[in-house]
Amino acid sequence: MSSRWRRRPEALGSLATPGEAIRGHAVPLTSAGAIHAAQPRARPCKACCRGLACLLSASLRTMVPSRVRTGRWVAAARAAQRRPRVDSLGQPPSPESASTRAALYVHWPYCEKRCSYCNFNKYIPRGVEEGAMRNCLVTEARTLLRLSGVQRVESVFFGGGTPSLASPHTVAAVLEAVAQQVYLPADSEVTLEANPTSAPGPRLAAFAAAGVNRLSIGLQSLDDSELQLLGRTHSASDALQTLAEARLLFPGRVSVDLMLGLLAQKVEPWLQQLQKLLYHCDDHLSLYQLTLERGTALFAQVQQGTLPAPDPDLAAEMYQEGRTVLRDAGFRQYEVSNFARNGALSTHNWTYWQCGQYLGIGPGAHGRFVPQRAGGHTREARIQTLEPDNWMKEVKRFGHGTRKCVPLGKLELLEEVLALGLRTDVGLTHRHWQQFEPRLTLWDVFGASREVEELLAQGLLLLDHRGLRCSWEGLAVLDSLLLILLPQLQEAWQHRNPSPESGG
Repeated sequence: MSSRWRRRPEALGSLATPGEAIRGHAVPLTSAGAIHAAQPRARPCKACCRGLACLLSASLRTMVPSRVRTGRWVAAARAAQRRPRVDSLGQPPSPESASTRAALYVHWPYCEKRCSYCNFNKYIPRGVEEGAMRNCLVTEARTLLRLSGVQRVESVFFGGGTPSLASPHTVAAVLEAVAQQVYLPADSEVTLEANPTSAPGPRLAAFAAAGVNRLSIGLQSLDDSELQLLGRTHSASDALQTLAEARLLFPGRVSVDLMLGLLAQKVEPWLQQLQKLLYHCDDHLSLYQLTLERGTALFAQVQQGTLPAPDPDLAAEMYQEGRTVLRDAGFRQYEVSNFARNGALSTHNWTYWQCGQYLGIGPGAHGRFVPQRAGGHTREARIQTLEPDNWMKEVKRFGHGTRKCVPLGKLELLEEVLALGLRTDVGLTHRHWQQFEPRLTLWDVFGASREVEELLAQGLLLLDHRGLRCSWEGLAVLDSLLLILLPQLQEAWQHRNPSPESGG
């Protein structure tokens, strides 16, 4: 198995290039991450920040007051939570509406402690001035919504860090600000990441009252010794208690993370954890393989020889056995790392895999959208300033804290469409591909390739009237397939001898 996983493209621990930004949160480390290893066009964004400031009204540049009362959108959202969920994923919006729709990611950068494996952009503060942070999040959301020209936000994801450490008032303030600026449907998916020790039942209820309707719990393991190794602050019993309380408050809308491939971890005990979790879990589960990241405590311990390195073959076996167990339990593997039943797919994550627009607000957040200044048509990869205090200073000065803007060329965008779309069980439909490239079809790119023909014959890939997609077996080795498919796309693009690139 060559697919590896980390979490979230919106809040990595360094000023990443767009290829690095798109990694994680169920995005492969070695596929799209290798696409943009060097970005000579990357530029500091302060020049465009000042230009943007000229576009902003005085009210946008002025910080909003910290007293934001729960408004009409939150009340409507609470009523909408009682409606049945409709699974409409897999059907892309029309090209006209795609340019005016986006997902919104909100990064809360603070944690109680740093886990031993984590290199996300997070901070362990002595004290948090939450009112100032709240005001800046609201201001940056308004600024980037205006800059993007987005008219409808499909989903909101509060990640971190540990966003369950924020107050529900902050969550409600951001949601109300978004709803005042653009159309935020009352039944939009609003996800909050939570750690068990920071999310007791009454606090979860307060988040539900603030507009959250989906919870993602960082459970990671049901073995206390493994949790200690990972530096987690909760026990297995804490995790199961939080999970039970969450299911009462968010029925059918609770996701849990389970890690595999930990140091000295064995297949059978891990499978027993998975079976136990199936007894307690809701309708969504994510499997993430441990990746040793430079700068983390686990990386240092392995380098020093005090801990053994993870065994990739054992991790591959865990993944293959685990996905089989989940399939037998009625879960659909709708993406390399994500499994759902009863239609409980994540709308927000689906936007990433379909290469949709998303706005990232908060320190270190990442976004991808087409700025509307001067009638722009080129999608940009945007990264916000990492350190919270500096980010807040920039938001107060410019209305937002964007540190880097990188225009994406047409081929770069198509590479991401390919690498991300193939992570899903739907793959790339012909209609979806044509929204990004109307002239060069999937048949043009892959139909005459002998290497692709071999993948089809091996049953790893399918190319037919529906489009291009991995088989169930192919999903497990996606990164290996992309080593063949990405060069094929690059070659087809060069042979077409296109006019000068334009973004999309």
